[in-house]
Amino acid sequence: MANTLPAARPANPRFSSGPCAKIPGFDLNMLADAPLGRSHRAAVGKEKLAKAIDTTREILNVPADYRIGIVPASDTGAVEMAMWSLLGERPVEMLAWESFGSGWVTDVVKQLKLDAKVQTADYGKIVDFGSVDFDRDVVFTWNGTTSGVRLPNGDQIPADRGGLTICDATSAAFAMELPWDKLDVVTFSWQKVLGGEGGHGVLILSPRAVERLESYTPAWPLPKIFRMTKGGKLIEGIFKGETINTPSMLCVEDYLVSLEWAKSVGGQKGLQDRANANAQAVWDFCDSRDWIANLAEDPATASTTSVCLKFTDDRIKDGAAFAKAVAKRLEKEGVALDIGAYRDAPAGLRIWCGSTVETADIQALLPWIEWAFNEEIAAQA
Repeated sequence: MANTLPAARPANPRFSSGPCAKIPGFDLNMLADAPLGRSHRAAVGKEKLAKAIDTTREILNVPADYRIGIVPASDTGAVEMAMWSLLGERPVEMLAWESFGSGWVTDVVKQLKLDAKVQTADYGKIVDFGSVDFDRDVVFTWNGTTSGVRLPNGDQIPADRGGLTICDATSAAFAMELPWDKLDVVTFSWQKVLGGEGGHGVLILSPRAVERLESYTPAWPLPKIFRMTKGGKLIEGIFKGETINTPSMLCVEDYLVSLEWAKSVGGQKGLQDRANANAQAVWDFCDSRDWIANLAEDPATASTTSVCLKFTDDRIKDGAAFAKAVAKRLEKEGVALDIGAYRDAPAGLRIWCGSTVETADIQALLPWIEWAFNEEIAAQA
């Protein structure tokens, strides 16, 4: 039987896991109100930055006593700021189940040289949170962008913990529910769930994290872009839009436009519903086929944004080459861009199902994956 080309094509073939698809209907003219050529310290710049912070709080339901700051160097910068400024006061426990979490382990153990307890899990699995000592400071990712595995909830994080919880939530924030009472530091970047531009991070601090900053001074020197205190007190301006270094007001405008779109689709719940519907479409597709499966072993921990898939057909001779060939074929047809698995992850596909992706585009893509799979099976026969 001939392997027929699917009739429909995704209207938007962008399924990259970062930078991710722009909001539906995005046009550069939407950014016309950006105060280009103006100081970010001018009234107009401060107003834009403050609005970005306030709207972030509104949509994510961040408690009023948590600080929100816009910081340099994307999510990476935000996580590094937190670790270099807060860790060292008490023992540390590092949790990793994918590439980025492993990177934080390297920074803490090899750069900060802390004698941290490290717990890891293979791709597709997650660390047992029931075994974690939360009287230590604990660092973890909420959603494994490169492994397609997420923390399903914060139930196993105690409310009366002694240590701080530092959570890299960059592919979770806006698309997944975050239990603020269980998290002391939350970081993310604009280029994930809201499809914003790169280079800026968001750092959210609980009152407990602020107390640590004001009562503890690390043993190591801190570069300027990491410093959040002066004279033993929090630099409050950082959390009111007075950024540590110069932000791109074009990127800020883009974030503001994305936030307004988020409000138009129902805010936090609407964003979650969109991602959930996208992921469910992929899961249903995999459940009805015996040659492809979710990399996540436990459905309860399967990511709804960075959905990672593996090919399971016994006829495949070289898994890595096969997966790359499928991704290349899909890109050549113009139906899916940037959906190969992350370089450190098991061979397969990674489909971004975040909130800016339309479910109709996911549904149009899936028959093309089957078509490309059959083409490659035939080619290697």
